[in-house]
Amino acid sequence: MEIFDTIREQTENNPIILYMKGSPEQPQCGFSARVVQALMACGQRFAYVDVLGNPDIRANLPKFADWPTFPQLWVKGELVGGCDIVSEMFESGELKQLIEEAAAET
Repeated sequence: MEIFDTIREQTENNPIILYMKGSPEQPQCGFSARVVQALMACGQRFAYVDVLGNPDIRANLPKFADWPTFPQLWVKGELVGGCDIVSEMFESGELKQLIEEAAAET
């Protein structure tokens, strides 16, 4: 249960957090790269966790979130989704609004 506590703490204490493969500067998969590009285009800071360097989180986050794949974007403690959902939200303008609202509350 300790790893679930860590994940809960990360998602609750970071208004915008991305669980991804690699880092924003060096994404290790195309899906993570697309989400990072969308987030960076929103112009707000965000936290990230490299699941490749954190095997406990990589193994347990899908159970915690009930979402099987990476990347996973969390905003204000809620799972937004993965690459397809984030990309659609970016295209429609929803992502920028969500990210700006989350950043304004910090």
